[in-house]
Amino acid sequence: MKTASETASRSSGSNRVLVIMAKAPSSGEVKTRLTPTISPRAVTAFYCCLLDDTLALARSLDDVEVAIMCPASDINELEQLAGDEVSIVAQKGEGLAAGLTSVFAHFAEGHQRRIIAFNSDSPHLPRSVLEDAFETLAAHDVVVGPTHDGGYYLVGAKASHPTLFASDGMGTSSALERLLARGRALELSVGFAAPFYDIDVADDLTRLAEELRLAPARAPRTAAWLKEWDSTAH
Repeated sequence: MKTASETASRSSGSNRVLVIMAKAPSSGEVKTRLTPTISPRAVTAFYCCLLDDTLALARSLDDVEVAIMCPASDINELEQLAGDEVSIVAQKGEGLAAGLTSVFAHFAEGHQRRIIAFNSDSPHLPRSVLEDAFETLAAHDVVVGPTHDGGYYLVGAKASHPTLFASDGMGTSSALERLLARGRALELSVGFAAPFYDIDVADDLTRLAEELRLAPARAPRTAAWLKEWDSTAH
């Protein structure tokens, strides 16, 4: 197993970095808003599929270094899941805001690179959207991919802006609005990726199941899991 530093140094020729924000698939720790609909054990299995397909999507991009940012306690388990081609980096501090701050503090240090932090539950995102986001970032200080519920599924920058991410509003319908307000306060130019949806509640599961039934190759492990879930749920 290669260490994060070995993998990063091997991949450092790329000036594009895609960092997946992930946790170890532990019961009660991931996709908790789905547990009223499906059991904690099933949620954990589902999250494993999402993460695996997200990593496959990330690896399908040309000339992009792929990494995972996670809580320090999750490093060993995610190394086993992700394999040798992905560097695993421990965030400093707790929570999503600390994780996002850690992404740009770590990967922008000493480098002029385009860095995008991407959630681990949108493996169904068309690859072209990620490519376009990197292109948008070339011409802006920040790129954001809005979700339909007022949050965002990706955010990118070329430098570290420690005050850009704050814990207020994280995971709420005002998350995007607050991020953009902080961007304006820092006088950063912001470009946008296509709006999309991530998987938070039961309606998202149903929507994703319908999409992947028509195009399972977009996220094959997730599609297989959803097909089984759909057949038992209805």
